[in-house]
Amino acid sequence: MKTVFINCSPKKRFSASSYFVFLQKLFTGGEQVSEFLRTPADHERILAQLRDAQSVVFCLPLYVDGVPSHVLPFLQKMEVFCRENNLNLHVYCIANNGFIEGRQNEPLMQVFENFCVRAHLVWGGGVGIGGGVMLNVSRILFVVQVGILLLNIALSLMNGGGVFPREAWWSFAENALLLLFFNSGVLFYLAGMGIAIRKGTYFGKKYTRIMIPSFIFILFADIFFVIISVFEGGIFRGWLAKKAYEEGV
Repeated sequence: MKTVFINCSPKKRFSASSYFVFLQKLFTGGEQVSEFLRTPADHERILAQLRDAQSVVFCLPLYVDGVPSHVLPFLQKMEVFCRENNLNLHVYCIANNGFIEGRQNEPLMQVFENFCVRAHLVWGGGVGIGGGVMLNVSRILFVVQVGILLLNIALSLMNGGGVFPREAWWSFAENALLLLFFNSGVLFYLAGMGIAIRKGTYFGKKYTRIMIPSFIFILFADIFFVIISVFEGGIFRGWLAKKAYEEGV
């Protein structure tokens, strides 16, 4: 069984979609192919991978309550390609957004469900994830924690200690459990969808979120986006940055 995972995030590095593709692949057996969809130059390469595939998993962010604009032309080409080649793919979707409500992804799910009807494909369902950006940041921070743990072990060895500095390991274990708890809903549903992909069955639409109280999420999200906005050139995401204007525009 061949499953094609299509990462539709326009980001080249450290995207939430890349993270969720990685997690889904852990629960999906058989042959796995990962593709990136960012520009029209990617279309033919991805379509070629679909010829002998049984399932395709789209992983993408929610943009303005819908599918990112660069994905829509590909879906149009894929519809024609699948109908002309009589493909009977099972289509699944992993959608994430920056809001905490996973159900915010419902309109995007409907787009893919309608696409499957048009392309004569089998809609398998998907997982809508709220707080995807924060989950992605938490996994990056976890990688930093791994680096800190290794540094503490090295310092402990240099000072004549062992490879098990108690405080460093306790701190690492706490952060690992915290990350696992944050992702518990995502892991549960992705594991279920992995089973459905392997069997080629319908999974349905499931919605989950980062497992923290909403008021804590809002506080940290506000702080995070203010910091990001400042680095992007202004308090309002570049509104105060200098812009180049073309004559006559």
